[in-house]
Amino acid sequence: MDYIQEMFAERIGGSRFGMSDVIYKFEKIKRSKREAAELHPDMELIDLGVGQPDYMADGDVIRVLSEESAKWENRGYADNGIDEFKKAAAKYMDQVFGVKDIDYETETLHMIGSKAGLTILPQAFINPGDVTLITVPGYPVMGTITEWLGGEKYELPLKEEHDFYPDLDAIPENICKRAKLIYVNYPNNPTGQAATREFFEKLVAFAKKNHIIIVQDAAYAAICLDGQKPLSILSIDGAKDIAVEIHSLSKSYNMTGWRLGFAVGNAKIIAALATVKDNFDAGQFKPIQLAGSYALAHPELTEQMNTVYKRRQKLLCELLAEKGFCVTPSKGTFYLYVKAPTGMADGKTFATAEDFSQYMIREKMISVVPWDDAGHYVRFSLTFHAPTAEIEKEIMDEVRVRLADCEFVFEER
Repeated sequence: MDYIQEMFAERIGGSRFGMSDVIYKFEKIKRSKREAAELHPDMELIDLGVGQPDYMADGDVIRVLSEESAKWENRGYADNGIDEFKKAAAKYMDQVFGVKDIDYETETLHMIGSKAGLTILPQAFINPGDVTLITVPGYPVMGTITEWLGGEKYELPLKEEHDFYPDLDAIPENICKRAKLIYVNYPNNPTGQAATREFFEKLVAFAKKNHIIIVQDAAYAAICLDGQKPLSILSIDGAKDIAVEIHSLSKSYNMTGWRLGFAVGNAKIIAALATVKDNFDAGQFKPIQLAGSYALAHPELTEQMNTVYKRRQKLLCELLAEKGFCVTPSKGTFYLYVKAPTGMADGKTFATAEDFSQYMIREKMISVVPWDDAGHYVRFSLTFHAPTAEIEKEIMDEVRVRLADCEFVFEER
């Protein structure tokens, strides 16, 4: 007797769990990659969709991890974080973003990656019937957890006509009254837009007026490609009254998989995060936190990678422009976000960005990520595996060869 099927929680589908034939976008891409590899065994996949750095963490960061791992006193649980890492986070906020007077004891908290912070936050604030405002396209976890808690997510589309910022003025009054959290992510994945002081000021004013907490996902905060200084929402007057910023070392320091980040901001929000977090984990391994402390003290490591991404972005922008794409260089992150073609000159059509993505994978062995949430766009990543500048050019030349017979058509949908 299989009674387990009747016992799944409704939040994950209840008795219908596991029976859906809907395939998650990234799972569909993985399957298509495998199928394409079988169809084209002599052709290597060029992955322009991967969302993680291709470089390893800096050698000195790895050295610190190794050395600290060998110390007896660093074994055991870290609970809600060690002071060394929290102090490093506070100093980093000053050194990189000019945010001063962060109390490391009450206004910072280490996280086992930024995803942990984003999943814990709703659990500290959302009751049934409450609303979380989330931007789309984007990282969906805060909306998912909100719904699991009996709350509602309200999506704020990032559209080109609004420069890929949420239209705060268009949010209905009844939604604002029930909203407790608003999630933003700048520099933004996937659009590559960076926040301006003016946008953050407007966001802070909106949040204060409507009694909403701002959650700024700063996973790409220091990856700036337009020459501007990295910007933290906490540098805006009054922001620390109602905001928390979630930072990650994954993107800025090539530490994907190390699972280390930190929350910084309003002390009451941080205290709530710490209380819930204390029930979910026992802290990240101390040597990882110590290696992260070393990384945070060396922001030049991020600046070195920014030089690589700028160089790659120039190459990729030139290539896409040659093929008819309308390309605007990203201001931040390591992504390019461009409108998907509607078809090809030979009559082939792409009803969605996903159609185009599947064509690129299956026919050209080039992987890109589709976004059909607010228009039809594709995300090209600058983290394709290329250890040297020469190999970067070779990869772009190979992409040119594979797309040589493609004449893309771009029409209004």
